[in-house]
Amino acid sequence: PPKEKVDPQKTAFLLRKAWTLYSVTPLYRFHRSRLKDYARLLSAFIAAEKQKGLAVEVGVELDIKVAMSSLAELRGSEQDQAAVLVQLSLRSRASSRNSEDKLVWLGWFCSVYGDDLSENVPEDFTCLPLFLTHGAESYTSMVGSWFQKTFDCCFRHLAISPLNLSWIVAMWAGCKLDRAASGVELVFSMPRLPQPLDISYAIHPEDAKALWDTVQKTPGEITQEEVDVFMDCLYSHFHRHFKIHLSAAKLVKVSTAVVSAHCDGIVKILQSQYMSGVLMLLTELAISQIQ
Repeated sequence: PPKEKVDPQKTAFLLRKAWTLYSVTPLYRFHRSRLKDYARLLSAFIAAEKQKGLAVEVGVELDIKVAMSSLAELRGSEQDQAAVLVQLSLRSRASSRNSEDKLVWLGWFCSVYGDDLSENVPEDFTCLPLFLTHGAESYTSMVGSWFQKTFDCCFRHLAISPLNLSWIVAMWAGCKLDRAASGVELVFSMPRLPQPLDISYAIHPEDAKALWDTVQKTPGEITQEEVDVFMDCLYSHFHRHFKIHLSAAKLVKVSTAVVSAHCDGIVKILQSQYMSGVLMLLTELAISQIQ
């Protein structure tokens, strides 16, 4: 399939934000032509939920405005649905007409090379298995419950296993980037200690790339074996210097010049040119959690 170019201008606002990941089962009878209606219904739902909570101060009208739109740039193959962006903003009550609404929450559904899910789904269903959110948890749960009720789907928090974190490091440790790349960092937590202890292991980007280049057999392809060898080299180097077995610790966070990811399912994408690659991996994780 032709690789779609992600337009850096249109997706710049997605970079360098911490996104919380969810997997979503296929949406039933979701029609892209009705995004404006959906936005209106979601906005009414949020208003009703807020009233139920009665947490709003008396006399303060917090008016949430919802916008939904398609991001056609964010897809992998022809089979993929275009991404759907949901934005919540606080409508300003200021007297001046042209005062800006304040964006308080962002979420987007996407599928990048999610073909193995979409192929097996009846035609009334829309597959957008990966959902990323940025903003207060309370908004996430309101938006989530509205989507679940309306489209008969199910949201689940998507964690990233230490194995998948090591894939992320291996995939983007050796990337060529135009400007000075930031280093590669791995954070481990040591289990079964009376006090929690985290170990941070930073590797110079050129060293990480040199090591990856010696490990990788076929450029452009990565195997589990190569990822294992790469991690083992890092572990033995660390053990030589500090006499600590990192293989006994739990990998909880990785950072590269392209992406940083935490095992709790929080991801930051830092480079637009690698965005579809990162989303492809995350789509795959979301699909494996659904199936």
